[in-house]
Amino acid sequence: MISAATVPGQQELDLRPVLASVPLKPGFDRGNLSRYGDANWDLGPAVFRENARRCHVTINFGSVEHVGVREALREFLYARLNFDLPGHRKKLPPGSVRQVFNRARRFFEFVRDELGDVDIRRVDQQILDRYARHLKSGHTRQPAMVAQLLEIPFDLRAYRDHLPSVGLFFEPWSERSPARVAGYRFVRENLTPRIPEDIITPLLSWSLRYVTVFAADIFAARGELERLEAHCSALIKSDQGLGRKERRIRQRKRLQDYFDRLHREGRGVPIWGTAHNGMTLRHPETGEVTPPVNSHLLHLHIGIDAVAEPRMHIQLLDGAPRLITAAVRELGVETGGMDTPIAILPETGSHWRPRFDGKTLAHEERMLQTAAYILCAYLTGMRDCEVQAMQRGCLSLTRSDDGMIMRHRVRSMAYKGKSNQGEPAEWVTIEPVAKAIDVLEHLSFRAASARGLTTLWPVLAGKSYCKDYLSAEIVRQLNHYRDHLNHLFSTPDTPAIPNGPDGTPWRITTRQFRRTIAWHIANRPFGTIAGMIQYKHASVAAFEGYAGSSRSGFRAEVETERSLGQLDDLLTYFDERQAGATPSGPAAARISKTLDGISAELGPLPAMIADRARIRTMLASLGRTLHVGILADCFFDPGTAVCLKQATSDANTAPLTALCQPTRCPNACITARHRPAWARSALDAKNLLKEKRLSQLQRNVLQQELERTMKILTDIDEGAARR
Repeated sequence: MISAATVPGQQELDLRPVLASVPLKPGFDRGNLSRYGDANWDLGPAVFRENARRCHVTINFGSVEHVGVREALREFLYARLNFDLPGHRKKLPPGSVRQVFNRARRFFEFVRDELGDVDIRRVDQQILDRYARHLKSGHTRQPAMVAQLLEIPFDLRAYRDHLPSVGLFFEPWSERSPARVAGYRFVRENLTPRIPEDIITPLLSWSLRYVTVFAADIFAARGELERLEAHCSALIKSDQGLGRKERRIRQRKRLQDYFDRLHREGRGVPIWGTAHNGMTLRHPETGEVTPPVNSHLLHLHIGIDAVAEPRMHIQLLDGAPRLITAAVRELGVETGGMDTPIAILPETGSHWRPRFDGKTLAHEERMLQTAAYILCAYLTGMRDCEVQAMQRGCLSLTRSDDGMIMRHRVRSMAYKGKSNQGEPAEWVTIEPVAKAIDVLEHLSFRAASARGLTTLWPVLAGKSYCKDYLSAEIVRQLNHYRDHLNHLFSTPDTPAIPNGPDGTPWRITTRQFRRTIAWHIANRPFGTIAGMIQYKHASVAAFEGYAGSSRSGFRAEVETERSLGQLDDLLTYFDERQAGATPSGPAAARISKTLDGISAELGPLPAMIADRARIRTMLASLGRTLHVGILADCFFDPGTAVCLKQATSDANTAPLTALCQPTRCPNACITARHRPAWARSALDAKNLLKEKRLSQLQRNVLQQELERTMKILTDIDEGAARR
């Protein structure tokens, strides 16, 4: 039984600051920090990530009903926050306290249920075994999560000298690790899914449009709304001192003037973009059902604050409902109703969205924020915590180290593998990211300034009950953005953002962006993403700055993805060879022979299907030499590489793609995937041969090049036809 009486010096302990030995943000006095005995611990002063959610850095012990569980948690968390065990555990970062609180609470509550109280002295190996079986019984709980939950008993053993009441004084599971007990096998490959190419390409393309085109409309609409609000306040002020009847007369006159303007401009009575609160409008003549009249916009034009004075609402009987109904009958209706012009989509010849109202404007601002996040996260390779640490003024334009190129640089904070405070870092990036940051500076200013913040990622809603920082809400917003794009831009035959391989909408998470761009930089560097942006372009910038340094780990991630991608590509080679395809190019015979040898060693088809892991292992040595190219894939052998014979340096350890001669180099292998590039080359040669001003020598060279290209196209087609 754990109680205050069993802990020596309890009164002294209760007065100790919880954050006794951790660095604090500037401006915090340790004398005002949470104390051990407090019902609530606020660890925010020691959490340097400004976008950390408050619920993640506070502990409410009052939410734990059982006193034994509550005091066990208090003792354990204090030890984890303040004591460092070299070789086992570092001090718990205050920003991670909620996660450990939840895991420890689960264990202590299990012990209470087993023993009737939280008496760790009575816990034995049998109880721990039952706890492990209990955790494994959850069908949705993966072994990796079970391993994390099982770390708690191990920590109780390791911290026993700092846990007078809840220390565990025997070795759990006889020195087996939590992962082994959980049945978790470490997988080297990153399990975060890559965003499929047919999803990331339109997602990025529409995000570029939001930032470069739609942002202007959104900002103009926000400016219009602010002017209307100021106009409304001026009208209300001018009506002060008048009686209710006189005010109503003025309001009806202004409303009629507004409807007269709409009539002159050929526009309808404004209605909301979406129905809400169960309200709709049935047209008095056609019977068509639409969202209701946008009374909010009418109020702004005629000087009514229906929040402050609900009895003055224009739709009340003594307002102007008959006047509004007559205008609907005469003018019809118009979605949104604000005056801001909407840009035209060139491919459709239509506006990219209907006119704005107050609600759709706020929603489009959130969608613009999300579009800017996608550009920043994907085109830099920054982690979510690094993106969301960006502040106003983080963008600069400086010359590269050689003084030849102007580079966009982003300053932020890096946290992974760093101290709790993080450390300042700098990323070199490309122009679309710089444009996104410019948009964010404008978009975030109003909401951030109202809260005294400088972050680029505030919650845009100005409600007093809203949190300050976007934080984890970005995941929900990303998936709303996907659905929003499909709602606005899909056609009956083609969705704006296709579904995933399983036929359902692809669920976007923040980690997917870094992994996806790392894979493409490593394996498809010449691929075009959107707006003529090439991965090669993104990678040059990423590797020049912070993202290429050892501190960020991005280059290491790219190299990991390169090795995984090489194996994936070789599996494609293997599968196509099994289907009868024959590659072409000088290396075709060598590669085909190697693949056939692996096939013979594996045996019949069922064995190949059942043992993909073994195939990957057998292909690994060949995969390390594979470099994917536009005109050919290179199975690099420096001893025979034609490109190296033309190089000025002997230190090259990779193919020189600019000097590649795929029809002559014994390392080059050409497949059906390369056909489009060769077809474009043949078409270019044919077009040039039509030029009458060519010399005979130029014509002869072009003709020879065309014949060589046509021979390659024939070989590709014949190899594919054998499948």
